[in-house]
Amino acid sequence: MISSLRQPVVGISGSDLLLRQRHATPVKARSFLPSLARKKGQGSLVSVHKPLHIASSLGGRNFVSVKSKGKGDSVKCEAYEADRSEVESSNTPSEASKKVKIGIYFATWWALNVVFNIYNKKVLNAYPFPWLTSTLSLACGSLMMLISWATGIAEAPKTDPEFWKSLFPVAVAHTIGHVAATVSMSKVAVSFTHIIKSGEPAFSVLVSRFLLGETFPVPVYLSLLPIIGGCALAAVTELNFNMTGFMGAMISNLAFVFRNIFSKKGMKGKSVSGMNYYACLSILSLAILTPFAIAVEGPQMWIAGWKTSISQIGNQLIWWIAAQSVFYHLYNQVSYMSLDEISPLTFSIGNTMKRISVIVSSIIIFHTPVQPVNALGAAIAILGTFLYSQAKQ
Repeated sequence: MISSLRQPVVGISGSDLLLRQRHATPVKARSFLPSLARKKGQGSLVSVHKPLHIASSLGGRNFVSVKSKGKGDSVKCEAYEADRSEVESSNTPSEASKKVKIGIYFATWWALNVVFNIYNKKVLNAYPFPWLTSTLSLACGSLMMLISWATGIAEAPKTDPEFWKSLFPVAVAHTIGHVAATVSMSKVAVSFTHIIKSGEPAFSVLVSRFLLGETFPVPVYLSLLPIIGGCALAAVTELNFNMTGFMGAMISNLAFVFRNIFSKKGMKGKSVSGMNYYACLSILSLAILTPFAIAVEGPQMWIAGWKTSISQIGNQLIWWIAAQSVFYHLYNQVSYMSLDEISPLTFSIGNTMKRISVIVSSIIIFHTPVQPVNALGAAIAILGTFLYSQAKQ
């Protein structure tokens, strides 16, 4: 607690909780604080030209100590002048460390996402079963977190039935978005999927406007023009265009918009960390997805496809599947953890930069042919996404 002290009226502005607890009758602040007025022939105890701050006793600080001896309890106060900049200097290291922490989050998030997309595409090229691949990704993350909770590596969240009830619609939307994106990447290039997924802000505005009745500033609507135009230009000039891949990316956009809406509505007041929130989301999504994956593809198709893929690729397919499953969970977990540290605007900008890194890296690694007009469409769409994040604030 820091309180101001000024002359000529000596008083303490701040909480007198301590005095109320320990004295049955009101105690005046000046009853225990000696007069700070200058006495004739004596130097002033403290400067009267600068405001004073009263603080609790802290070891190692060169404060002016003022004590009162008398009946009853004694109270010790310590003061320092306002221009001592004790408070400002103490905040500097924490701000710097926070910026470093956020930078580490972003770098880790982007790196893990790039690695996931590379291994995910390798798996889908060799073993084209997107429903099973999506299920394994969620299963791996769920298993990792259950082990972490059981061994005490991570603190288990304290949840109740109301928490899981509010999480259910979020998990449904997350499951649909995850499977749709995986189906898309099994049919088209990684870069094309992410170009189309950069149009997610357009879906967010349209859903919020027409289904929820929300209104936005004019710059937000204008920022949708380059997003929609860039995605359309990239789609019509894509050399390996596939309608299933295109629709998968579009459905993924819509599903993730609803996931965000349900998440905002259902998680108000819930005290669950970002890491544990995503872990619970993965577990519930796994329970939802598993029966549908079995119904759509099934063990017979998986076994037959596995034999064919192993004969062509070898045992390295096992490593690819393990890698894409682990990195999928890690990159999502880091992104949710970063939400605890940064604003939505910063997160949105980071997500835009993440897509750029994924698009560029996938084009280089997979030697994806790109026409200049196609690259122009991607650049326009990503620029529109950035403008949207700025205009929404």
